[in-house]
Amino acid sequence: MRYFLFYIVTALLLIAGTAQAQQADSVYSLQQCLDIAIRNNLDVKKSELEMERQRIYWKQARLNLLPTINGNVDHSINNGRSQNADLTYVNAQITNANYNLNSNLVLFDGLAMFSSIKQTALAYQAGQMDFQAAKNSISLNVITTYLAMLNNEDQVTQAETQVQVSQQQVDRLTVLNRDGNVTPAEFFNLKGQLANDQLSLITAKNNLIASRLNLLELMNIPYNKNIKFERLSAGELPAAYKTAQEDVYNTALKDLAQVRATELRVQSSEKAVKVAKGRIFPTLSLYSGVFTQYSSGSAGSYTTQFRNNYNTSFGLNLSIPFLNGFKRRNDIAMAKINLQESQYVDYTTKVKLKQNVEQAYANMTLALERYKIQSDQVAAYSEAFRTTEIRFNAGAVTSVEFVIAKGNLDRSRTNLIIARYDYFIRTKILDYYQNRLSFN
Repeated sequence: MRYFLFYIVTALLLIAGTAQAQQADSVYSLQQCLDIAIRNNLDVKKSELEMERQRIYWKQARLNLLPTINGNVDHSINNGRSQNADLTYVNAQITNANYNLNSNLVLFDGLAMFSSIKQTALAYQAGQMDFQAAKNSISLNVITTYLAMLNNEDQVTQAETQVQVSQQQVDRLTVLNRDGNVTPAEFFNLKGQLANDQLSLITAKNNLIASRLNLLELMNIPYNKNIKFERLSAGELPAAYKTAQEDVYNTALKDLAQVRATELRVQSSEKAVKVAKGRIFPTLSLYSGVFTQYSSGSAGSYTTQFRNNYNTSFGLNLSIPFLNGFKRRNDIAMAKINLQESQYVDYTTKVKLKQNVEQAYANMTLALERYKIQSDQVAAYSEAFRTTEIRFNAGAVTSVEFVIAKGNLDRSRTNLIIARYDYFIRTKILDYYQNRLSFN
């Protein structure tokens, strides 16, 4: 028994170790992050439920065309003077039973039901667009946060390089200072620069942790420091954006889910007006029914009465709405107000879309220009630092000049990383307006 327990414990530890190793080795691509966020995001789930609700409304509107069939069973015990099934009166305790089955089919209702089917179908399509818009929104947030995280990773790498360069110089001057071949000011000036670079590294690491937390929160999964994220391939690095501003807007106007949703709601509201207008017309219905009853005060057994009292009916019913507190007229007025509201929303959405696209395109253009300028600046400061470092090692310049040259290069490299990812994010925002957020 002791050995059996030992094997069980060992197996459990191995399983736990394997699971931990798998968790530690988890590497998420951008597409996986998108898939997880869309699957876990609460706003997306709520939008999906609302879409399903609209689908059920549409389904019910179609089923309303079918005839209604309803049955009723009534059993009662009466004491005192009461009426039998044969319409005679007795003064006794009587058991009565009534059974009926009724059916009704609307033949004409001013086409209100047909308009309702079209109205709910359009509302369901709008719900589908809202669901897609919710997925697009979380996708954009994940992409920009993912890129911000990669930016912070590059900032950490750059900060580590800065520390390494400063550490090498401090190590070199430590030897020279011990031998008295360098002034203390030169030595401590470089040590101060090293401390400054180390603080920058700590800040970069904190920013990286914060961006990883933000990304995992969007994915709605617990934070785990062992989780890693895949770097983007060279083919996904910034390149000149090829789509013109007007083309971005025209594509968004035609394909963006938010815009399609507002257009579909306008169409749905137009059908709602027709539904309300249809209900002021008379309603013509075909009805039929089956009825039978039993009474203990009447002659004959239960089955005999059930059979003998059996009757059927059918006919046409015309319901004409004359005066109902002007409710149906007010329903039309309310439907027209709802239509105007949906038209205002549609108009405002399109105006705001044009403004957003213009701003996004301007931001992208400026980000590209900034990226190009930063690239040139890094090239210039790299050459300046290279020559200054050679002269500093030869003792031709002071540590002040070396620190200045190194600081210029470090800042330019950091700014280049920021500019690179800023431009990349701006291009993804433009892709968002064109429904092109995919990394499959």
